[in-house]
Amino acid sequence: MTLYDALVGPFAEFAFMRRALVGALALSLGAAPIGVFLMLRRMSLTGDAMAHAILPGAAVGFLVAGLSLPAMTLGGLVAGVSVALLTGLVARTTVLKEDAALASFYLLSLALGVTLVSLKGSNVDLLHVLFGSVLALDDQAMLLLAGVASVTLVALALIYRPLVLECVDPGFLRSVSRAGGPVHFIFLGLVVLNLVAGFQALGTLLAVGVMMLPAAAARFWSNALTPMFAVAILVASLASVAGLLVSYHFDLPTGPAIILSAGVLYLVSVAVGWSGGVLWRLAPPRHHRAA
Repeated sequence: MTLYDALVGPFAEFAFMRRALVGALALSLGAAPIGVFLMLRRMSLTGDAMAHAILPGAAVGFLVAGLSLPAMTLGGLVAGVSVALLTGLVARTTVLKEDAALASFYLLSLALGVTLVSLKGSNVDLLHVLFGSVLALDDQAMLLLAGVASVTLVALALIYRPLVLECVDPGFLRSVSRAGGPVHFIFLGLVVLNLVAGFQALGTLLAVGVMMLPAAAARFWSNALTPMFAVAILVASLASVAGLLVSYHFDLPTGPAIILSAGVLYLVSVAVGWSGGVLWRLAPPRHHRAA
């Protein structure tokens, strides 16, 4: 087998591989920048919790219409937004902190979602919802992924300045503008939207992986925000290509293969990334000599 056959052959020969590639790249384009902002705002685990929170909505859509993309997408979106709003309400009206409230709601959501899917579906249906089916993306799913990526990039461009300022100095933003609250909820909406799109391809349990692992890897290659976005998108795209190829050649589940590929790139970044990687931290400091 030639290198061309190994790397290009599967995409050239099979339409489902091309569709999976386009869908995964679209997901990478929208989710990776969201992951960078989640990391900078110290909300990385919030993304994981929200990924679980969409499950009961998707399960209700499944009970009503089966494996219907519009029904499961709408249900997941409603569930994710509802959990975000309920978390904020509990955190602001009780003694419970936001992280504890979110953890409580996401555990309830996960248990409820798995129970609802199990009531009507088989184990195969449950696995489809939890781990996705990136190799079975249809036209509706492709349009959803492309649309969410487009909406995400446009929305981030519109709220970029207050969002960055809230990451750096939220107190200053509150003193000069009232945009902090609306921007925060718009951002949470974008998180939910990308997770809902991601679960079509990678399932509710893995969708957050393509959001957070590339963002964490990007931190080891740059301290500046714009390069961090570019590196995160690049890592997510490379992980998508590598995961699809590994899945094809070694007959492995595709979603986990993509996330494992992102994990390998993350570990490489931890080791050799020039912005805080282990290798550079262990290297002896340079001593400058006077001329």
